[in-house]
Amino acid sequence: MSAQPDLLYSEEEEALRSAVRDLLADHCDAPGVIARTESDAPHDLAAWKALADGMGLAGLLIPEELGGQGATHREVAVVLEELGRAVAPVPYLTSAVVATEALLACGDEELLGRLASGRTIGALAVGLHLAPGAAFTAVRVEEGALHGEVTGVADATAADVLLVPAADGGLYAVSATDTGTVTVTPQIAFDLTRPLATVTLTGAPGRRVGDAGPAVRRALRAGAGLLASEQLGLSDWLLTETVRYLKERKQFNRPVGGFQALKHRLAGLWLEVVNLRAAARGAADALATGEDVDLTVAVAQAYAAGVAVHTAEEALQLHAGIGMTWEHPIHLYLKRAKSDAIAYGTAGAHRTAVAELVDLQAP
Repeated sequence: MSAQPDLLYSEEEEALRSAVRDLLADHCDAPGVIARTESDAPHDLAAWKALADGMGLAGLLIPEELGGQGATHREVAVVLEELGRAVAPVPYLTSAVVATEALLACGDEELLGRLASGRTIGALAVGLHLAPGAAFTAVRVEEGALHGEVTGVADATAADVLLVPAADGGLYAVSATDTGTVTVTPQIAFDLTRPLATVTLTGAPGRRVGDAGPAVRRALRAGAGLLASEQLGLSDWLLTETVRYLKERKQFNRPVGGFQALKHRLAGLWLEVVNLRAAARGAADALATGEDVDLTVAVAQAYAAGVAVHTAEEALQLHAGIGMTWEHPIHLYLKRAKSDAIAYGTAGAHRTAVAELVDLQAP
């Protein structure tokens, strides 16, 4: 019988939250994030350096003997909640979670040590839309060199090392800075804070680090499970800011939030966010303990996308005209919520996975 999941935050986790929130308040304020999305450098590498090098958060999942912190997915989930609250344009989910999990599956100590320091950023060269267990693009291997193209790779433009699945069943580490054989071309992405790119390899040298199948599956499963914590942080910020705004905005000489119809809408959102918190914490705890991981992750993602998008849409509407402006950060949250809704599998794909895992047959 499975152990009861622990959905509460420990004192250490709350202290970590406070430290990360303070750091992001200094590095990722809303005007700064908006300005960065309009520039040629969407990633905030100064914030990444502070998180990874200054606080050591890039190596939370990596054992201490390899230079990491030896923490669990629960601590990583707290970090992602805060990154979601700030829609921080840093490659944390893609490097410190997805790429790291792939390397943990392969057992490559050298690369894990580099990722743990935060001075090397990794990216798994699969499409951001892929669900755990889905078929992924594999490049060709010809005379020891890699040839092929992968589209929709998140944060590839910031990566130093690309982890590329190949047709021979291997996962290869490729230097993203080898401009002669590796081309990373930015794509137009809906979410300006998590850029996508096409990776093209033309005879790129690579080092085989392990088997692609289990590594990619493990990485995408962790990505999907911990993405729910990012969606939780995003939703929590939107709800909190909307309540604050409705208390301040007045109409007919009374706070807009005092109207019963709006109170009901906010109460409904609050219930959705509370339920999302339970689902996200359940996924983080399952990944940390190894208990019912596939089912718990699928349940969390089947629910999280709808809540995050609904909360963002309601926040936009309830902020009225100001919410429609580019200067207000709500559009960043809506775009992140919509992008997250298809990241690491759609809600429909995860509902299908839930049905298969509990042997629920279609009518």
